[in-house]
Amino acid sequence: MMSTTAEGYLTPDHAHSGHSEPGFISKYVFSLDHKIIGLQFLFSTLIWFLIGGLLALAIRWQLAWPWTEMPIFGNAFAAQGGQMPPEFYTMLFTMHATVMIFFVIIPILAGAFGNFLIPLMIGADDMAFPTLNMLSYWFMWPAFLCIGSSFFVEGGAAAAGWTSYPTLSVQEAAAPGSGTGQTLWLLGVTFVGISSMMGSINYMTTIIAMRAPGMSMFRLPLTIWSMFITAVLQAFALPVLTAAGFMQILDRSVGTGFFIPEGNIVNNSVAAAGGGQPLLWQHLFWFYSHPAVYIMILPAMGMVSDMISCFARKPIFGYKPMVYSISGIAGLGFIVWGHHMFVSGMNPYLGMTFMTATMMIALPSAIKVFNWLGTLWGGKIIYSTSMLFALSFVSMFIIGGLSGIFMAATPVDIFIHDTYFIVAHFHYVLFSGTAMAVFGAIYYWFPKMFGRMMNEFWGKIHFFLTFIFLNGTFFPMHILGIVGFPRRLADPYHYETFQHLVGMNQFMTYCAFGMVATQIIFAANFIGSIFFGKPSGRNPWGANGLEWAAPSPPGHGNFDFQPVVYRGPYEYGHPEVETDNYPQIQPPPQEPQPA
Repeated sequence: MMSTTAEGYLTPDHAHSGHSEPGFISKYVFSLDHKIIGLQFLFSTLIWFLIGGLLALAIRWQLAWPWTEMPIFGNAFAAQGGQMPPEFYTMLFTMHATVMIFFVIIPILAGAFGNFLIPLMIGADDMAFPTLNMLSYWFMWPAFLCIGSSFFVEGGAAAAGWTSYPTLSVQEAAAPGSGTGQTLWLLGVTFVGISSMMGSINYMTTIIAMRAPGMSMFRLPLTIWSMFITAVLQAFALPVLTAAGFMQILDRSVGTGFFIPEGNIVNNSVAAAGGGQPLLWQHLFWFYSHPAVYIMILPAMGMVSDMISCFARKPIFGYKPMVYSISGIAGLGFIVWGHHMFVSGMNPYLGMTFMTATMMIALPSAIKVFNWLGTLWGGKIIYSTSMLFALSFVSMFIIGGLSGIFMAATPVDIFIHDTYFIVAHFHYVLFSGTAMAVFGAIYYWFPKMFGRMMNEFWGKIHFFLTFIFLNGTFFPMHILGIVGFPRRLADPYHYETFQHLVGMNQFMTYCAFGMVATQIIFAANFIGSIFFGKPSGRNPWGANGLEWAAPSPPGHGNFDFQPVVYRGPYEYGHPEVETDNYPQIQPPPQEPQPA
């Protein structure tokens, strides 16, 4: 027997009636449901997002008002007159980058949205390996504990930068913060890598093997294509970083010589075996970490494509070129890691190879930008909060991408390396770009997650204030970098050359405090809407994807009917139907029978 829902979908009367309700622990804590696991990742990463933001404010305080008493840390640094010790500043920028990259951007894209959306958008009832999926979340907790506890161990947290370059990172005598905290850092990053590898296996298997009837690969939404290619990147790149992490732990603990030159001393007592190469770590680290840059942006590109198509009410312009460009970015991402090492004494011919390959990445990136602009051209644009964040992503990604072209040129990179120009580029790609896409995705898929709408008025206030403050914070960094203002120094004003830049740093710090304070609006809107938001129904945006055919929020098994796919996900304004959307599950109209 079949019945019809209020939205017009056919549903079996006995759908999922045989499943007993699981207990609280099995449903919300050690859950095997991909949706709950996705929400676990989401809430965890948002908490770490706050922690990472507070670490950034401490960094900005020191650069704006160096060696003045800090309101938060004044008692902790009483012995220094309330001033921040330079060693603590080094820990701050190390841990800020570590938290934002490994605990926020990567897990919120792949962990939160990947888990929640992949089965829904391909018409599956769950991930291919639910238990492995659960473990991918719980393997993050040892990482959380290692990194969080490192602030409280003797010597403090890791202070060798988020890149953890030897010999600084393997010799405790080389710098404060290279002791127990550095070992905890290595363990934490290793656990993050194991978690991500579990997820990547699950995502690839699920997308390949569990698509709904009629869902061919070229009927997948671009969000799923980007998640799939990101999973491939993780599967091939992460083992390299994980192995390198184990090698550095062995160097620190038992005196192996992977990264330590002959004759050096480790931790004041353990003699190195000798013959190690510090530069080897850079090659292994960046072989993972440059693909990781695309792990941190490709899912955002896919989600922005879905939002732009939906709110422009137009098919995505150049669907297949978009897929090929995502694949091209991923492929080229594996052969450009050396551009992080132009100042390391690289052979000029090898440097030229890396420089050329890096510049080639601009081509598929440009294809995506022009396709987004082509989608917007002539569209019936709806300026929802999600659309504003998506448009912001495109514009900010252009700025971040163009500055990347500067750094791809070896002569230019040698000048601006380790200046604030690099900091500006990285933050325009990852915060002004990826984080803005994440905010847009939260507003867009919140109705599906919780069955309620977020407040659009306060969402737009959140967008405009964030957009203004982030540009006030990050754009002046380009100017600082061009004049050579160095990164990673607690007091660059020690050099007379930079003393006139104090005012600009103070302006940036005021904007940074405003940007973090603005997120209070988002937090209040997010938490309040979970309980008091307007009920959304299944498809509040009039979108075409499979996830919008499921109940909001989806129950056990996701769908209360068997989805069958008849077309791609972007059929807006199709001539076969009078409405401007044409859902993937809607059968084509029947041909009129001849008289």
